[in-house]
Amino acid sequence: MHSESEARMIRRLVATVVLMSALLGPSPGLAGVKVRFINPERYTDADSFGGASREVTLAEFRAYLETLGRRLLAPGQNLSIDVLDIDLAGQDEPRGRGTEVRVMRDVTPPRIKLRYTLSGGGRRTTSGEDDLSDMNYLMNSSGRLSGRYGYEKALLDDWFRRIAGSR
Repeated sequence: MHSESEARMIRRLVATVVLMSALLGPSPGLAGVKVRFINPERYTDADSFGGASREVTLAEFRAYLETLGRRLLAPGQNLSIDVLDIDLAGQDEPRGRGTEVRVMRDVTPPRIKLRYTLSGGGRRTTSGEDDLSDMNYLMNSSGRLSGRYGYEKALLDDWFRRIAGSR
């Protein structure tokens, strides 16, 4: 038999566990983004920005898309994205002593090819395949000011807003 103080502690513990489960567990009312990178070893250019590895680049893209999902998807909406190719803005050029510099030119815009399915939120499911590119990327001040992968993030941001808003 438990004392009154032990019983209170057990009730508090159970209430805390239930609350934590509700806060941390999956919820059908929350939006979500699932990102898959299809054959990333074949991507045009995903592992040559400032010496970053492909894994670092893809992790940053995944995190950014998940952040966009939390901000822009309606409750209950889910977006599944298959990234089919990445071609980063600019081009690496050798600069002596084995170093390279990424040079941005009009003819080297960011390009991202992806396939997606948007579902949930009480609306019809939409899906498609898009080839994203911005030929005027050098005039996009938000891309210049956003740090590493700024032009690509601006491209994904515009696409995500269009997809999430089209419902």
